[in-house]
Amino acid sequence: MSTISMSGAQIIIKSLVDQGVDVVFGYPGGAVLPIYDELFKQNKIRHVLVRHEQGAVHAAEGYARSTGKVGVVLVTSGPGATNAVTGLTDALMDSIPIVCLTGQVPTHLIGNDAFQECDTTGITRPCTKHNYLVKSVNDLSKTMHEAFYVSRSGRPGPVVIDIPKDVQFAAGPYSGPENVQHKTYRPKVKPDREKVERTVDLLLSAKRPVIYAGGGIINAGPAASTLLTEFVRMTNFPTTLTLMGLGALPASSPQFLGMLGMHGTYEANWTMHDCDVMLCLGARFDDRITGRLDAFSPNSKKIHVDIDASSINKNVQVDLGIVGDVGHFLEDMIKVYKSRQRQPDQDALAAWWRKIDEWRSIKCLDFTTNDEQIKPQQAIRRLFEMTKDRDPYITTEVGQHQMWAAQHFNFYGPNKWMTSGGLGTMGYGLPAAVGAQIAHPDDLVIDIAGEASILMNIQEMSTAVQYRLPVKVFILNNKYMGMVRQWQELLHGGRYSESYSEALPDFVKLADAYGGKGLRATKPSELDATIQEMLDYPGPVIADIAVDAAENCFPMIPSGAAHNDMLLAADANAIDDKGKVLV
Repeated sequence: MSTISMSGAQIIIKSLVDQGVDVVFGYPGGAVLPIYDELFKQNKIRHVLVRHEQGAVHAAEGYARSTGKVGVVLVTSGPGATNAVTGLTDALMDSIPIVCLTGQVPTHLIGNDAFQECDTTGITRPCTKHNYLVKSVNDLSKTMHEAFYVSRSGRPGPVVIDIPKDVQFAAGPYSGPENVQHKTYRPKVKPDREKVERTVDLLLSAKRPVIYAGGGIINAGPAASTLLTEFVRMTNFPTTLTLMGLGALPASSPQFLGMLGMHGTYEANWTMHDCDVMLCLGARFDDRITGRLDAFSPNSKKIHVDIDASSINKNVQVDLGIVGDVGHFLEDMIKVYKSRQRQPDQDALAAWWRKIDEWRSIKCLDFTTNDEQIKPQQAIRRLFEMTKDRDPYITTEVGQHQMWAAQHFNFYGPNKWMTSGGLGTMGYGLPAAVGAQIAHPDDLVIDIAGEASILMNIQEMSTAVQYRLPVKVFILNNKYMGMVRQWQELLHGGRYSESYSEALPDFVKLADAYGGKGLRATKPSELDATIQEMLDYPGPVIADIAVDAAENCFPMIPSGAAHNDMLLAADANAIDDKGKVLV
């Protein structure tokens, strides 16, 4: 492996180029000026100037989630690094591969409370997959390449490299990424063959099977979604997806039960509850899925496949835990399943589908409309119908609009849906849309937003305008922090403590002020024309859609309830002040 000598800042840029990085999202400051100087001298890497470091990480998440590549962030020391913490935590919770380069004060000033100094590695240790403080330029290129390996391999996640300013100036050796790996980190990719065979045996013996798949399918690459679809169609097993897994199985598949969990479908949650064999692929049994743990799927054999060994038996005790990449697992399982040359009990499976169809007949996502007010579900449905032929990339903020988007906007393939699942970060959607649009300049990218969430990172409209990114922001404006208001109505006697927005900007004027296009719809008769105008405009748009402020998002599992204790729209008053469902 040949080595050459260059400055630390040059090593950083060379490392990024050799890792195949084509874009960096960042915000300059004193502690990273040598790196920015080297960025200025080259034309292989594009830099996107965001307006806030949290926005930089979310933009990198949108880029990573829509491409499968590692997103890269560059921020300065002190507040630059601390502003990035929310984004880093978001990426950790949702397993998004990010490498974040942070500037640091010179090594001789570390610990002296120097200007714009903070303990970046100490602060970010709990919210990253791994982090580094590079104290010698001799370690820099190895650390850079190792960080990309750690970030993208195994269960993906964010990695921070903290680089003091003197290290950026110092001269040192550069070596390429060939064969660079972490000394001890060797994630297991191939599952044990014997456990794959046991999985097939359990599935063949099942009378009431279900497949429960999550974001791990997306992270395993497009081939994993193709394999999942093949297996589901081959077996005719009912299948449900988590919020992060939407798109892993086409929404048009007859076996698809919809999303499960707190705002999942009636049929998905009841199928999970009554199944006798559950195959969990790349999901983690989080609390929004399981509800009360002692009541979760009480009579099933549970199989859990995950590349992260620490996720298995962490929340739910399973009968068979399998460590490995879900794509490799699906490939092996399909081969074994075909080799068995037999089918599950078809009579039992038909009876199981008849029961599921009874649950489906509840039509839990139905809603009523009128001529006076736009229903939020109606707005999402029309947006879907008018854009489905363009196969758009969809991001969201966090709240009711996020859940309505998950329920009513259908996805037919992976990497099209980007939302903040684990951390639930308001302000995620707009910068994530910026990142996705940078990655896919000719495609349609829409941020489905709420009027409260969008204000968290509204400054990134300036980024969209600067880089001529035709991002569409579709605001469901009910003048409330909608999910907070819903919980206050159902659990706190309708005492809407600080959830109503007393003062909101005129979003049409705000879009104009940023240099974009502002639109508004206030009645159902205006909805389609507003959406069409939004789609036709060649630049960034904010569409302010005034929706029914009293509408709640159902189904809903109250916090602490069992996962089959669902409130439907008709049951809105059937809950006590402790969250217990009374119906």
